[in-house]
Amino acid sequence: DNCYVKGPSKTDSAEQIQVIENLIEQDIDALCVVPIDPEACKPALAKAREKGIVVITHEAEGFEECDYDLEAFNNQDYGEKMMDELAASMGEEGAYVTMVAFLSSYSHNQWMDAAVAHQKEKYPNMELIPEERIECEDNMDMAYNKAKEIIKKYPDIKGFIGASSYDPPGAAKAIDELGMTGKMFAVGTGVPSVSAPYLQSGSNPCVCCWDPALAGKAMCKLATLILDGEGDSIETGLDLGIEGYEDIKVDGTNISGNAILVIDKENMEDYKF
Repeated sequence: DNCYVKGPSKTDSAEQIQVIENLIEQDIDALCVVPIDPEACKPALAKAREKGIVVITHEAEGFEECDYDLEAFNNQDYGEKMMDELAASMGEEGAYVTMVAFLSSYSHNQWMDAAVAHQKEKYPNMELIPEERIECEDNMDMAYNKAKEIIKKYPDIKGFIGASSYDPPGAAKAIDELGMTGKMFAVGTGVPSVSAPYLQSGSNPCVCCWDPALAGKAMCKLATLILDGEGDSIETGLDLGIEGYEDIKVDGTNISGNAILVIDKENMEDYKF
């Protein structure tokens, strides 16, 4: 089987939809996609399915125009895990803010909603700053600048929790530059290739993530099972033969693995992404 990757030149939903539209016109059997804006992607992916193309999505739990949506983990579990890590770094007290790539990013908002609910239940001495959720457009410079604004406005803030992999390093860069290392902490989604300097400094005590290559392999495995007429085997407990996806949970068209990674300065050399 041949498999190849196509994507927009920047994180732009309209450009991504154009890529999808172009692929639909080619002779493809399956489309594995991470929708930037799931709602906006619906018509294009509906068209793909009408043509008989198998559609597997990722980071779009609850999405309707797909055969399956695969998540590396249960979204509530992931949000709660991030909050546990933030709470540990903050000593379970103080004010924090939430950050996402886009306010339309379905999974990002699920993670942050779960994190905030978990904080309210488990960490009563922590407090969410009453700001709108901070949108940083998957851009580290924007996360850095918005974090600086927040620190200026709320000098007693102790925590930043971010859904995009650019949120924690952007906030950590601001923390280090403003001389607040050890007093303020940024936690959330991240990858060691970007976050390494801040994992070292301690402003980013750890990052949570999943291996995107393994998620991609798992998506392709699901598509292959359907194309090979083995779609009936896709049920809770199935082992996809991929680390973190040995015991998947299936709920309708939603599938989740158990592939959360927590990376800190002690183990970051083990992950080459």
